[in-house]
Amino acid sequence: MKSKLSVVLPIVAMLLVAASFIGRADSEMKNSPSKAGAEIATLAGGCFWCTESDLEKLPGVIDVVSGYSGGETENPTYKQVSSGKSGHIEVIQVEFDPTIVSYEQVLDQLFRHIDPTDNQGSFVDRGAHYRPAVFYHNAEQKQIATEFMAEIDQLGIFNKPLRTELIEFEKFWPAEDYHQDYYKRNKVRYNYYRYSSGRDQYLDQIFGDDRETNPATLRQLIDENKALTQGKTFTKPSDAKLKRTLTEMQYYVTQEDGTERPFNNEYWDNKEMGIYVDVVTGEPLFSSTDKYRSGTGWPSFTKPINDAFVVITTDYKLVYPRKEVRSRFGDSHLGHVFKDGPEPTGLRYCMNSASMRFIPKEALEKEGYGEYLYLFDS
Repeated sequence: MKSKLSVVLPIVAMLLVAASFIGRADSEMKNSPSKAGAEIATLAGGCFWCTESDLEKLPGVIDVVSGYSGGETENPTYKQVSSGKSGHIEVIQVEFDPTIVSYEQVLDQLFRHIDPTDNQGSFVDRGAHYRPAVFYHNAEQKQIATEFMAEIDQLGIFNKPLRTELIEFEKFWPAEDYHQDYYKRNKVRYNYYRYSSGRDQYLDQIFGDDRETNPATLRQLIDENKALTQGKTFTKPSDAKLKRTLTEMQYYVTQEDGTERPFNNEYWDNKEMGIYVDVVTGEPLFSSTDKYRSGTGWPSFTKPINDAFVVITTDYKLVYPRKEVRSRFGDSHLGHVFKDGPEPTGLRYCMNSASMRFIPKEALEKEGYGEYLYLFDS
């Protein structure tokens, strides 16, 4: 028996040593992507159970791992980090495919699911180890994060200045196994914690309680704000002037919410390159680059030039409700949008020719729309 033990014990010891090395290798494996062509983002926004859940919902994300970064202790435990003495921050490491989702879009997803203005903790969790941070892996990530955060600050949507740190990435240590995919493994406890933390209540106040069903990215909000505050000014003329300057059909469509006849209107089959603007105010609405032949007899587009210039409302003029499209400044009735369009949006903006004026590409500069020439670069 003794001789057998003398053989077995060294083997067990060797296995334990090997296991310790394997564990340590695993603890550093996410410092570089596991998939060729993939990239890594290391981000902090409070409890990693929540940030892991939110980032895994983003298309193009390959994997998200909860862990720790920023401290001095090698391979720290949750107990050490949560004590606040190790110097680490609870983070997630996001592996993503840059051909599907950009680094800025990863940051956008993060900032729409955290409080980036609180550098003393995150919602119910207090302490520096819960503070928001972006650990940049290279100079390009640093520049993108710096510029994007400055734009978010300028937008002012969070009502307070951002207090999210930019930190040069050094090392990432994955958290204990029971923390990984916690929202999947412990749904009841996770949902209770998340609700009690106040995270979603805060996000609803900032982005609206329809933020999950009708999400708008920070980039969209930034671009819309720029479009509304820069460039040309669009003012709706008086009703008396509109009656003098618009044709009978244009007035009927834009001011009385009318609809022109299909296949018997000016632009349904127009194939010329250019943009379509509101006939009332001149707001840029649609581009020929997004126009397609829908077979309906009305000019159809997959998307507006900029969502800032259109307003979607619900009208009940028929038996069933429809999504009406109106211009923002002119409040002109333009048409309706339907969910039966082609990729990439799957939408069909079915417009009335009478509500729009077409400006050929060659005339954009002359008419003050030179900023939209970029639409025709490719």
